[in-house]
Amino acid sequence: MRERHMRISAVAFVAVVAAMLVAFVLPGAATSAPPGCATRTNNTYDKLLGCVTLEGVRAHQAALQAIATANGGTRAAGTPGYTKSVEYVSGLLEDAGYEVTLSPFQFIFDPATVLRQLTPVDATYETGAFTASAVGDVTKAVTAVDINLVPPRASTSGCEAADFAGFPVGNIALIQRGTCTFADKAVNAQTAGASAVIIFNQGNAPDREGLIVGTLVPSSAPITVPVVGASFANGEALAQAGSTAHIHVELATDVNVIADLPGDNQNNVVMAGAHLDSVPEGPGINDNGSGSAAILETALMMAKLKPENSLRFAWWGDEEGGLIGSTAYVDGLSQAERDRIALYMNYDMIGSPNYIQTVYDADQSTFEAPVEIPDGSTGIEDLYESYYTKIGEPYDDSAFDGRSDYQAFIEAGIPSGGLFTGAEEIKTAQQQAIWGGTTGAQFDPCYHLACDTFDNNSNHALDVNSDLVAYAELTFAFSTQSVNGVAGKQVPGSPSSPLPPPAGPEGTFPDETP
Repeated sequence: MRERHMRISAVAFVAVVAAMLVAFVLPGAATSAPPGCATRTNNTYDKLLGCVTLEGVRAHQAALQAIATANGGTRAAGTPGYTKSVEYVSGLLEDAGYEVTLSPFQFIFDPATVLRQLTPVDATYETGAFTASAVGDVTKAVTAVDINLVPPRASTSGCEAADFAGFPVGNIALIQRGTCTFADKAVNAQTAGASAVIIFNQGNAPDREGLIVGTLVPSSAPITVPVVGASFANGEALAQAGSTAHIHVELATDVNVIADLPGDNQNNVVMAGAHLDSVPEGPGINDNGSGSAAILETALMMAKLKPENSLRFAWWGDEEGGLIGSTAYVDGLSQAERDRIALYMNYDMIGSPNYIQTVYDADQSTFEAPVEIPDGSTGIEDLYESYYTKIGEPYDDSAFDGRSDYQAFIEAGIPSGGLFTGAEEIKTAQQQAIWGGTTGAQFDPCYHLACDTFDNNSNHALDVNSDLVAYAELTFAFSTQSVNGVAGKQVPGSPSSPLPPPAGPEGTFPDETP
Protein backbone atom coordinates (compact mmCIF):
# COMPACT_ATOMS: atom_id res chain seq x y z
CA MET A 1 0.00 0.00 0.00
CA ARG A 2 2.70 2.44 0.98
CA GLU A 3 4.00 4.15 -2.15
CA ARG A 4 1.36 3.32 -4.70
CA HIS A 5 -1.11 5.92 -3.41
CA MET A 6 -1.41 9.08 -5.46
CA ARG A 7 -0.16 12.29 -3.88
CA ILE A 8 -2.57 15.22 -3.87
CA SER A 9 -2.42 18.77 -2.58
CA ALA A 10 -3.42 18.93 1.08
CA VAL A 11 -5.12 22.28 0.52
CA ALA A 12 -7.08 20.97 -2.44
CA PHE A 13 -8.03 17.84 -0.53
CA VAL A 14 -9.42 19.78 2.42
CA ALA A 15 -11.32 22.09 0.10
CA VAL A 16 -12.94 19.20 -1.75
CA VAL A 17 -13.97 17.40 1.42
CA ALA A 18 -15.14 20.60 3.10
CA ALA A 19 -17.42 21.26 0.13
CA MET A 20 -18.97 17.85 0.70
CA LEU A 21 -19.82 18.55 4.34
CA VAL A 22 -23.20 20.18 3.88
CA ALA A 23 -24.01 22.11 7.06
CA PHE A 24 -21.53 19.77 8.73
CA VAL A 25 -24.05 16.97 8.96
CA LEU A 26 -21.39 14.52 8.02
CA PRO A 27 -22.38 10.82 7.93
CA GLY A 28 -21.22 9.24 4.71
CA ALA A 29 -19.54 12.40 3.43
CA ALA A 30 -15.87 11.45 3.49
CA THR A 31 -15.05 8.09 1.94
CA SER A 32 -12.25 7.31 -0.47
CA ALA A 33 -12.22 3.50 -0.32
CA PRO A 34 -11.71 1.63 -3.59
CA PRO A 35 -14.93 0.59 -5.36
CA GLY A 36 -16.80 -2.23 -3.64
CA CYS A 37 -14.73 -2.17 -0.46
CA ALA A 38 -17.47 -0.85 1.80
CA THR A 39 -20.01 -3.47 0.74
CA ARG A 40 -17.95 -6.67 0.59
CA THR A 41 -16.66 -8.96 3.31
CA ASN A 42 -13.02 -8.01 3.74
CA ASN A 43 -12.06 -11.20 5.54
CA THR A 44 -8.50 -11.69 4.25
CA TYR A 45 -5.38 -9.62 4.77
CA ASP A 46 -5.17 -8.81 1.06
CA LYS A 47 -8.76 -7.65 0.89
CA LEU A 48 -8.69 -5.58 4.06
CA LEU A 49 -5.31 -3.94 3.54
CA GLY A 50 -6.27 -3.20 -0.05
CA CYS A 51 -9.32 -1.34 1.23
CA VAL A 52 -7.83 0.55 4.19
CA THR A 53 -6.04 3.17 2.11
CA LEU A 54 -4.11 6.31 2.88
CA GLU A 55 -6.69 8.27 0.90
CA GLY A 56 -9.52 6.88 3.03
CA VAL A 57 -7.78 7.74 6.29
CA ARG A 58 -6.83 11.21 5.06
CA ALA A 59 -10.43 11.84 4.00
CA HIS A 60 -11.52 11.41 7.62
CA GLN A 61 -8.74 13.73 8.77
CA ALA A 62 -9.89 16.30 6.22
CA ALA A 63 -13.42 16.03 7.57
CA LEU A 64 -12.17 16.59 11.12
CA GLN A 65 -10.15 19.59 9.91
CA ALA A 66 -13.25 21.03 8.25
CA ILE A 67 -15.22 20.56 11.47
CA ALA A 68 -12.55 22.37 13.48
CA THR A 69 -12.31 25.20 10.94
CA ALA A 70 -16.06 25.77 11.18
CA ASN A 71 -16.04 25.66 15.00
CA GLY A 72 -13.40 28.01 16.29
CA GLY A 73 -10.36 25.97 15.26
CA THR A 74 -10.75 23.29 17.93
CA ARG A 75 -12.39 19.94 18.63
CA ALA A 76 -11.79 19.93 22.40
CA ALA A 77 -14.26 18.08 24.61
CA GLY A 78 -17.22 20.23 25.54
CA THR A 79 -17.02 22.34 22.38
CA PRO A 80 -19.20 22.31 19.24
CA GLY A 81 -16.21 20.98 17.32
CA TYR A 82 -16.15 17.86 19.49
CA THR A 83 -19.92 17.42 19.19
CA LYS A 84 -19.67 17.55 15.38
CA SER A 85 -16.74 15.10 15.47
CA VAL A 86 -18.92 12.68 17.45
CA GLU A 87 -21.76 13.11 14.95
CA TYR A 88 -19.40 12.44 12.05
CA VAL A 89 -17.87 9.26 13.49
CA SER A 90 -21.08 7.81 14.96
CA GLY A 91 -23.09 8.57 11.81
CA LEU A 92 -20.66 6.70 9.55
CA LEU A 93 -20.58 3.73 11.91
CA GLU A 94 -24.36 3.55 12.23
CA ASP A 95 -24.72 3.68 8.45
CA ALA A 96 -22.22 0.81 8.19
CA GLY A 97 -24.31 -1.34 10.54
CA TYR A 98 -22.44 -1.09 13.84
CA GLU A 99 -24.20 -1.08 17.20
CA VAL A 100 -23.25 2.44 18.30
CA THR A 101 -23.46 3.70 21.88
CA LEU A 102 -22.73 7.22 23.03
CA SER A 103 -21.24 6.61 26.46
CA PRO A 104 -21.51 9.70 28.70
CA PHE A 105 -18.84 10.94 31.08
CA GLN A 106 -18.40 14.01 33.22
CA PHE A 107 -15.32 16.18 33.11
CA ILE A 108 -14.03 19.52 34.30
CA PHE A 109 -14.72 22.09 31.59
CA ASP A 110 -11.57 24.20 31.65
CA PRO A 111 -12.92 27.16 29.63
CA ALA A 112 -15.27 27.77 32.57
CA THR A 113 -12.50 27.54 35.20
CA VAL A 114 -11.89 30.92 36.86
CA LEU A 115 -9.13 32.31 39.08
CA ARG A 116 -9.79 35.94 39.95
CA GLN A 117 -8.06 38.01 42.60
CA LEU A 118 -10.45 40.47 44.23
CA THR A 119 -8.21 42.32 46.70
CA PRO A 120 -5.86 44.15 47.05
CA VAL A 121 -6.01 44.20 43.23
CA ASP A 122 -8.78 43.14 40.87
CA ALA A 123 -7.33 40.83 38.22
CA THR A 124 -8.30 37.65 36.41
CA TYR A 125 -5.49 35.15 35.87
CA GLU A 126 -4.85 32.40 33.33
CA THR A 127 -5.54 29.10 35.06
CA GLY A 128 -6.79 25.54 34.73
CA ALA A 129 -8.07 22.83 37.03
CA PHE A 130 -5.71 20.05 38.04
CA THR A 131 -6.64 16.55 36.90
CA ALA A 132 -8.89 14.97 39.60
CA SER A 133 -9.72 18.35 41.12
CA ALA A 134 -13.10 18.64 42.77
CA VAL A 135 -15.61 21.17 41.49
CA GLY A 136 -16.77 24.19 43.40
CA ASP A 137 -17.31 27.93 43.58
CA VAL A 138 -15.29 29.57 46.34
CA THR A 139 -14.71 33.21 47.30
CA LYS A 140 -12.44 33.46 50.34
CA ALA A 141 -9.33 35.01 51.79
CA VAL A 142 -6.03 33.62 50.49
CA THR A 143 -3.46 32.22 52.93
CA ALA A 144 0.07 31.53 51.68
CA VAL A 145 1.52 28.24 52.98
CA ASP A 146 5.28 28.23 53.64
CA ILE A 147 6.09 29.83 50.28
CA ASN A 148 9.52 31.20 49.30
CA LEU A 149 9.54 34.13 46.88
CA VAL A 150 13.23 34.97 47.41
CA PRO A 151 15.78 33.53 44.93
CA PRO A 152 16.74 30.71 44.58
CA ARG A 153 13.15 30.00 45.76
CA ALA A 154 13.73 26.54 47.20
CA SER A 155 10.28 25.31 48.17
CA THR A 156 8.75 22.56 50.27
CA SER A 157 5.46 24.48 50.43
CA GLY A 158 2.56 22.29 51.57
CA CYS A 159 4.57 19.07 51.71
CA GLU A 160 4.10 18.53 55.45
CA ALA A 161 1.05 18.79 57.67
CA ALA A 162 3.11 21.08 59.90
CA ASP A 163 3.21 23.65 57.09
CA PHE A 164 -0.48 24.31 57.83
CA ALA A 165 -0.13 25.02 61.53
CA GLY A 166 -2.59 27.81 62.35
CA PHE A 167 -4.16 27.72 58.89
CA PRO A 168 -7.53 29.56 59.01
CA VAL A 169 -10.18 26.94 58.25
CA GLY A 170 -12.17 27.85 55.15
CA ASN A 171 -9.51 29.99 53.50
CA ILE A 172 -7.96 29.32 50.10
CA ALA A 173 -4.51 27.74 50.40
CA LEU A 174 -1.81 29.31 48.18
CA ILE A 175 0.94 26.70 47.68
CA GLN A 176 4.19 26.89 45.73
CA ARG A 177 5.40 24.10 43.48
CA GLY A 178 8.41 22.11 44.69
CA THR A 179 9.77 18.96 46.39
CA CYS A 180 6.63 16.79 46.79
CA THR A 181 3.74 15.85 44.50
CA PHE A 182 0.84 18.14 43.73
CA ALA A 183 -1.44 15.50 45.25
CA ASP A 184 0.44 15.57 48.57
CA LYS A 185 0.11 19.35 48.70
CA ALA A 186 -3.63 19.25 47.92
CA VAL A 187 -4.40 16.48 50.43
CA ASN A 188 -2.52 18.29 53.19
CA ALA A 189 -4.39 21.51 52.37
CA GLN A 190 -7.85 20.00 52.44
CA THR A 191 -7.02 18.10 55.63
CA ALA A 192 -6.11 21.44 57.22
CA GLY A 193 -9.53 22.83 56.24
CA ALA A 194 -8.78 24.72 53.02
CA SER A 195 -11.86 25.43 50.90
CA ALA A 196 -9.78 25.52 47.69
CA VAL A 197 -6.14 25.31 46.61
CA ILE A 198 -4.01 27.40 44.25
CA ILE A 199 -0.71 25.79 43.26
CA PHE A 200 1.59 28.29 41.56
CA ASN A 201 4.83 27.66 39.70
CA GLN A 202 8.07 27.66 41.67
CA GLY A 203 9.88 30.48 39.88
CA ASN A 204 13.35 28.99 40.38
CA ALA A 205 14.13 28.45 36.67
CA PRO A 206 12.87 29.77 33.31
CA ASP A 207 10.80 26.63 32.74
CA ARG A 208 9.14 27.09 36.14
CA GLU A 209 7.78 30.59 35.62
CA GLY A 210 4.61 30.11 33.56
CA LEU A 211 1.22 28.66 34.39
CA ILE A 212 1.42 25.20 35.93
CA VAL A 213 -1.56 22.82 35.71
CA GLY A 214 -0.78 19.24 36.65
CA THR A 215 -2.37 16.08 37.95
CA LEU A 216 -3.47 14.97 41.40
CA VAL A 217 -3.28 11.31 40.39
CA PRO A 218 -2.30 9.18 42.19
CA SER A 219 -3.41 10.55 45.52
CA SER A 220 -3.42 9.17 49.06
CA ALA A 221 -6.99 10.41 49.53
CA PRO A 222 -9.86 11.62 47.32
CA ILE A 223 -9.54 15.30 46.43
CA THR A 224 -12.61 17.11 47.77
CA VAL A 225 -11.81 20.77 47.03
CA PRO A 226 -11.14 22.71 43.81
CA VAL A 227 -7.43 22.80 42.89
CA VAL A 228 -6.28 25.26 40.21
CA GLY A 229 -2.92 26.40 38.85
CA ALA A 230 -1.17 29.74 38.46
CA SER A 231 2.08 31.19 37.14
CA PHE A 232 4.83 32.29 39.52
CA ALA A 233 4.06 35.97 38.89
CA ASN A 234 0.37 35.48 39.60
CA GLY A 235 1.15 33.45 42.70
CA GLU A 236 3.38 36.28 43.90
CA ALA A 237 0.47 38.71 43.42
CA LEU A 238 -1.92 36.43 45.28
CA ALA A 239 0.56 36.22 48.18
CA GLN A 240 0.07 39.91 49.02
CA ALA A 241 -1.35 40.77 52.41
CA GLY A 242 -5.13 41.08 52.40
CA SER A 243 -5.55 38.96 49.29
CA THR A 244 -8.94 37.46 48.50
CA ALA A 245 -9.85 35.41 45.45
CA HIS A 246 -12.69 33.75 43.58
CA ILE A 247 -12.21 30.21 42.21
CA HIS A 248 -14.75 28.46 40.01
CA VAL A 249 -14.46 24.88 38.69
CA GLU A 250 -17.45 23.20 37.05
CA LEU A 251 -18.41 19.89 35.48
CA ALA A 252 -19.68 19.28 31.98
CA THR A 253 -20.97 16.12 30.28
CA ASP A 254 -19.81 14.71 26.96
CA VAL A 255 -19.67 11.29 25.32
CA ASN A 256 -17.37 8.56 24.05
CA VAL A 257 -18.35 6.79 20.83
CA ILE A 258 -18.47 2.99 21.22
CA ALA A 259 -19.14 0.75 18.20
CA ASP A 260 -19.72 -3.00 18.49
CA LEU A 261 -19.66 -5.78 15.90
CA PRO A 262 -20.71 -9.03 17.61
CA GLY A 263 -18.76 -12.15 16.71
CA ASP A 264 -19.38 -15.84 17.23
CA ASN A 265 -17.62 -15.57 20.60
CA GLN A 266 -19.30 -12.72 22.44
CA ASN A 267 -17.26 -13.42 25.57
CA ASN A 268 -13.99 -12.54 23.85
CA VAL A 269 -14.01 -8.88 22.81
CA VAL A 270 -11.17 -7.36 20.78
CA MET A 271 -11.06 -3.64 21.48
CA ALA A 272 -9.24 -0.77 19.75
CA GLY A 273 -9.46 2.89 20.66
CA ALA A 274 -8.23 6.40 19.92
CA HIS A 275 -9.07 9.74 21.48
CA LEU A 276 -11.29 11.93 19.34
CA ASP A 277 -10.76 15.24 21.13
CA SER A 278 -8.11 17.86 20.47
CA VAL A 279 -6.57 20.39 22.81
CA PRO A 280 -8.40 23.75 22.95
CA GLU A 281 -5.50 25.41 21.10
CA GLY A 282 -5.94 23.57 17.79
CA PRO A 283 -7.78 21.09 15.55
CA GLY A 284 -5.70 18.06 16.59
CA ILE A 285 -5.37 16.38 13.21
CA ASN A 286 -2.31 14.33 14.19
CA ASP A 287 -3.14 14.37 17.91
CA ASN A 288 -5.34 12.52 17.54
CA GLY A 289 -7.10 12.73 14.22
CA SER A 290 -4.51 10.23 12.98
CA GLY A 291 -5.47 7.38 15.32
CA SER A 292 -9.17 8.28 15.17
CA ALA A 293 -9.19 8.26 11.37
CA ALA A 294 -7.22 5.01 11.10
CA ILE A 295 -9.51 3.00 13.35
CA LEU A 296 -12.58 4.58 11.74
CA GLU A 297 -11.52 3.52 8.25
CA THR A 298 -10.59 0.06 9.57
CA ALA A 299 -13.96 -0.32 11.27
CA LEU A 300 -15.85 0.76 8.14
CA MET A 301 -13.91 -1.68 5.97
CA MET A 302 -14.61 -4.51 8.47
CA ALA A 303 -18.32 -3.77 8.85
CA LYS A 304 -19.44 -6.77 6.75
CA LEU A 305 -17.09 -9.20 8.51
CA LYS A 306 -18.41 -12.23 10.39
CA PRO A 307 -15.64 -12.39 13.00
CA GLU A 308 -14.86 -15.22 15.36
CA ASN A 309 -14.38 -12.75 18.24
CA SER A 310 -16.52 -9.71 18.92
CA LEU A 311 -15.06 -6.36 17.87
CA ARG A 312 -15.37 -3.07 19.72
CA PHE A 313 -14.01 0.27 18.56
CA ALA A 314 -13.88 3.35 20.81
CA TRP A 315 -13.36 7.07 20.23
CA TRP A 316 -12.58 8.64 23.59
CA GLY A 317 -13.44 12.11 24.82
CA ASP A 318 -11.31 14.43 26.95
CA GLU A 319 -8.12 12.42 26.80
CA GLU A 320 -6.41 15.80 26.78
CA GLY A 321 -8.01 16.66 30.13
CA GLY A 322 -6.48 13.61 31.80
CA LEU A 323 -7.75 10.40 30.11
CA ILE A 324 -11.22 11.26 31.38
CA GLY A 325 -13.51 9.51 28.87
CA SER A 326 -11.64 6.21 28.75
CA THR A 327 -11.24 6.11 32.54
CA ALA A 328 -14.94 6.74 33.07
CA TYR A 329 -15.77 3.99 30.59
CA VAL A 330 -13.61 1.34 32.23
CA ASP A 331 -14.65 2.42 35.72
CA GLY A 332 -18.27 1.95 34.65
CA LEU A 333 -17.78 -1.67 33.55
CA SER A 334 -18.67 -4.52 35.85
CA GLN A 335 -15.98 -7.11 36.54
CA ALA A 336 -17.82 -9.52 34.25
CA GLU A 337 -17.78 -6.94 31.44
CA ARG A 338 -14.07 -6.28 31.96
CA ASP A 339 -13.39 -10.01 31.87
CA ARG A 340 -14.96 -10.22 28.41
CA ILE A 341 -12.35 -7.83 26.94
CA ALA A 342 -9.55 -9.97 25.54
CA LEU A 343 -7.25 -7.05 24.75
CA TYR A 344 -7.11 -3.33 24.10
CA MET A 345 -5.07 -1.61 21.37
CA ASN A 346 -4.44 2.15 21.64
CA TYR A 347 -3.64 4.44 18.71
CA ASP A 348 -2.61 7.95 19.75
CA MET A 349 -0.53 9.94 17.21
CA ILE A 350 0.47 7.56 14.43
CA GLY A 351 1.34 10.05 11.67
CA SER A 352 3.74 12.54 13.24
CA PRO A 353 5.51 14.58 10.53
CA ASN A 354 9.03 14.09 11.97
CA TYR A 355 8.14 10.54 13.00
CA ILE A 356 9.80 7.52 14.45
CA GLN A 357 7.94 4.21 14.49
CA THR A 358 7.51 2.87 18.02
CA VAL A 359 5.60 0.12 19.82
CA TYR A 360 4.54 0.14 23.48
CA ASP A 361 7.33 -1.77 25.23
CA ALA A 362 5.37 -4.49 27.03
CA ASP A 363 8.38 -6.79 27.40
CA GLN A 364 10.45 -3.93 28.90
CA SER A 365 13.36 -4.62 26.57
CA THR A 366 14.19 -0.90 26.51
CA PHE A 367 12.15 0.83 29.20
CA GLU A 368 11.34 -0.33 32.70
CA ALA A 369 7.60 0.22 33.03
CA PRO A 370 6.29 2.40 35.87
CA VAL A 371 3.05 0.38 35.81
CA GLU A 372 2.16 -3.28 36.19
CA ILE A 373 1.92 -4.75 32.70
CA PRO A 374 -1.01 -7.17 32.25
CA ASP A 375 -0.13 -10.71 31.16
CA GLY A 376 -0.57 -11.15 27.43
CA SER A 377 0.44 -7.62 26.47
CA THR A 378 3.68 -8.89 24.94
CA GLY A 379 1.58 -10.85 22.44
CA ILE A 380 0.29 -7.57 21.04
CA GLU A 381 3.78 -6.04 20.96
CA ASP A 382 5.16 -9.10 19.17
CA LEU A 383 2.52 -8.90 16.43
CA TYR A 384 3.26 -5.23 15.76
CA GLU A 385 7.01 -5.80 15.71
CA SER A 386 6.74 -8.87 13.48
CA TYR A 387 4.66 -6.90 11.00
CA TYR A 388 7.21 -4.09 10.88
CA THR A 389 9.91 -6.73 10.39
CA LYS A 390 7.98 -8.36 7.55
CA ILE A 391 7.65 -5.13 5.58
CA GLY A 392 11.19 -3.97 6.38
CA GLU A 393 10.12 -1.00 8.50
CA PRO A 394 12.55 -0.15 11.34
CA TYR A 395 10.97 0.32 14.74
CA ASP A 396 11.84 1.14 18.30
CA ASP A 397 10.25 0.85 21.73
CA SER A 398 8.04 3.42 23.41
CA ALA A 399 7.70 3.34 27.19
CA PHE A 400 4.73 1.30 28.40
CA ASP A 401 3.79 4.07 30.83
CA GLY A 402 0.01 4.50 30.62
CA ARG A 403 0.40 8.00 29.23
CA SER A 404 -2.61 7.61 26.93
CA ASP A 405 -6.04 5.95 27.01
CA TYR A 406 -4.73 2.46 27.69
CA GLN A 407 -4.03 3.44 31.31
CA ALA A 408 -7.46 2.47 32.63
CA PHE A 409 -7.31 -0.83 30.75
CA ILE A 410 -3.93 -1.83 32.16
CA GLU A 411 -5.07 -0.85 35.65
CA ALA A 412 -8.01 -3.22 35.10
CA GLY A 413 -5.58 -6.01 34.14
CA ILE A 414 -6.57 -6.07 30.45
CA PRO A 415 -3.73 -6.92 28.02
CA SER A 416 -2.85 -3.78 26.09
CA GLY A 417 -0.58 -2.44 23.39
CA GLY A 418 -0.28 0.34 20.87
CA LEU A 419 1.67 2.39 18.35
CA PHE A 420 3.17 5.86 18.66
CA THR A 421 5.15 8.09 16.27
CA GLY A 422 6.28 10.72 18.77
CA ALA A 423 5.13 14.00 20.25
CA GLU A 424 7.21 16.74 21.90
CA GLU A 425 10.45 14.76 22.16
CA ILE A 426 13.45 15.84 20.06
CA LYS A 427 14.72 13.64 17.21
CA THR A 428 18.34 12.56 17.56
CA ALA A 429 20.88 12.21 14.78
CA GLN A 430 20.70 8.43 15.16
CA GLN A 431 16.92 8.50 14.74
CA GLN A 432 17.23 10.78 11.73
CA ALA A 433 19.64 8.32 10.11
CA ILE A 434 17.04 5.55 10.48
CA TRP A 435 13.74 7.30 9.75
CA GLY A 436 14.78 10.50 8.01
CA GLY A 437 13.32 13.83 9.03
CA THR A 438 15.01 16.61 10.98
CA THR A 439 17.56 16.21 13.75
CA GLY A 440 16.97 18.52 16.71
CA ALA A 441 13.27 19.07 15.96
CA GLN A 442 10.27 17.61 17.76
CA PHE A 443 8.74 14.43 16.38
CA ASP A 444 5.58 16.54 16.09
CA PRO A 445 6.58 20.23 15.84
CA CYS A 446 2.90 21.20 16.17
CA TYR A 447 2.18 19.10 19.25
CA HIS A 448 -0.67 20.78 21.18
CA LEU A 449 -0.53 23.86 18.96
CA ALA A 450 -2.86 25.55 16.47
CA CYS A 451 -0.67 24.30 13.60
CA ASP A 452 -1.70 20.65 14.21
CA THR A 453 -3.71 20.80 10.99
CA PHE A 454 -4.22 18.54 7.96
CA ASP A 455 -0.73 19.52 6.76
CA ASN A 456 0.87 18.31 10.01
CA ASN A 457 1.39 14.75 8.83
CA SER A 458 3.71 12.10 7.43
CA ASN A 459 1.98 10.16 4.67
CA HIS A 460 4.51 7.36 5.01
CA ALA A 461 4.06 6.86 8.75
CA LEU A 462 0.28 7.14 8.54
CA ASP A 463 0.10 4.74 5.60
CA VAL A 464 2.27 2.08 7.24
CA ASN A 465 0.50 2.35 10.59
CA SER A 466 -3.00 2.34 9.12
CA ASP A 467 -2.11 -0.95 7.45
CA LEU A 468 -0.81 -2.27 10.75
CA VAL A 469 -3.95 -1.17 12.60
CA ALA A 470 -6.01 -3.15 10.10
CA TYR A 471 -3.65 -6.15 10.12
CA ALA A 472 -3.75 -6.42 13.92
CA GLU A 473 -7.51 -5.96 14.04
CA LEU A 474 -8.15 -8.76 11.54
CA THR A 475 -5.64 -11.08 13.23
CA PHE A 476 -7.27 -10.76 16.64
CA ALA A 477 -10.77 -10.78 15.16
CA PHE A 478 -10.13 -14.45 14.40
CA SER A 479 -7.84 -15.50 17.26
CA THR A 480 -6.49 -13.99 20.46
CA GLN A 481 -4.63 -17.13 21.46
CA SER A 482 -1.25 -15.36 21.50
CA VAL A 483 -2.61 -12.86 24.03
CA ASN A 484 -5.09 -14.57 26.34
CA GLY A 485 -4.88 -18.20 25.26
CA VAL A 486 -8.37 -18.30 23.73
CA ALA A 487 -8.14 -20.41 20.60
CA GLY A 488 -9.92 -19.15 17.54
CA LYS A 489 -9.60 -19.65 13.81
CA GLN A 490 -7.02 -18.84 11.17
CA VAL A 491 -7.68 -15.73 9.12
CA PRO A 492 -9.16 -16.94 5.80
CA GLY A 493 -6.60 -17.10 3.04
CA SER A 494 -3.70 -16.66 5.47
CA PRO A 495 -0.26 -17.37 4.04
CA SER A 496 1.19 -20.70 5.10
CA SER A 497 4.28 -19.01 6.59
CA PRO A 498 3.66 -16.97 9.75
CA LEU A 499 5.03 -13.51 10.44
CA PRO A 500 8.78 -13.52 11.05
CA PRO A 501 10.14 -13.12 14.58
CA PRO A 502 10.59 -9.46 15.57
CA ALA A 503 13.89 -8.06 14.32
CA GLY A 504 14.36 -6.15 17.57
CA PRO A 505 14.12 -2.44 18.40
CA GLU A 506 16.66 -0.04 16.94
CA GLY A 507 17.65 1.06 20.46
CA THR A 508 17.82 4.80 19.88
CA PHE A 509 17.11 5.69 23.52
CA PRO A 510 20.35 4.49 25.17
CA ASP A 511 20.26 7.03 27.97
CA GLU A 512 16.88 5.70 29.11
CA THR A 513 17.65 2.00 29.01
CA PRO A 514 17.12 0.47 32.51
